[in-house]
Amino acid sequence: MTETLIRGRALTRRFRASARGLFERPTFTTALDDADIDVRAGSAVGIIGESGSGKSTLIRLLLGLDTPTSGSVEVAGRAVDARASARDLHWLRQQTGIVFQDPYASLDPRMNIGRTVGEPLWALGIPGDRRARVGEVLSQVGLAPDMAARYPHEFSGGQRQRIALARAIVHRPRILVGDEPLSALDVTVRAQILELLRDLRRTEQLTLVMVSHDIGVVQNLCDEVIVMAEGRIVEEGPTEKVLLQPQVSYTRRLLASIPIIDPR
Repeated sequence: MTETLIRGRALTRRFRASARGLFERPTFTTALDDADIDVRAGSAVGIIGESGSGKSTLIRLLLGLDTPTSGSVEVAGRAVDARASARDLHWLRQQTGIVFQDPYASLDPRMNIGRTVGEPLWALGIPGDRRARVGEVLSQVGLAPDMAARYPHEFSGGQRQRIALARAIVHRPRILVGDEPLSALDVTVRAQILELLRDLRRTEQLTLVMVSHDIGVVQNLCDEVIVMAEGRIVEEGPTEKVLLQPQVSYTRRLLASIPIIDPR
């Protein structure tokens, strides 16, 4: 049986809103409501839904970047406690890498690419020849190792996303999480990064968790899909089945409303 690498149970996240008056009770907004999730080792899971559906909140809880109001998360059989110290969460950071939507915003303009990509190696205390590893991973994402001395503003959007990918996998994590990693790119570059993600999944034996508004990306990259609405998981299953034969009306409306860009 394939190992369940990520397990979330009854995950709920509520945010407190300020009371309007001194004597009024505060109100709460529920961003995630009683969500269960299982991600098998080696699988690629897409998470889709409208803005505000809870996708990013779910990702943050799975990565230990936020604490659930209730519920639990396990990664590789170990409980995730977002309230733990950074050092106590080293094991989780070693297991995971993340790529965000805007590659420029996620790169420090004051740091050259070598330092940016290699930062997880130093932060996590990964042993070995770190500079050599940076050169190796730059080559892996299609960039020349001698580009390590350059700065983010010297690169195109597609190149910057390759740099972000290199940083996300430099420490050889088991899990790669993408939060809309292709949406800021044009169609041609998107296709190139999609192909790169496929290659990295195979060569690095990665488990992928991918948030995306682009159904074409999910269809071409993910084995399974989770559909979210108003903080709840409303449908999930094999990608082909959910996208071609959706069982709930929300999924049918969502698929009808989202333009599909063929990543080829």
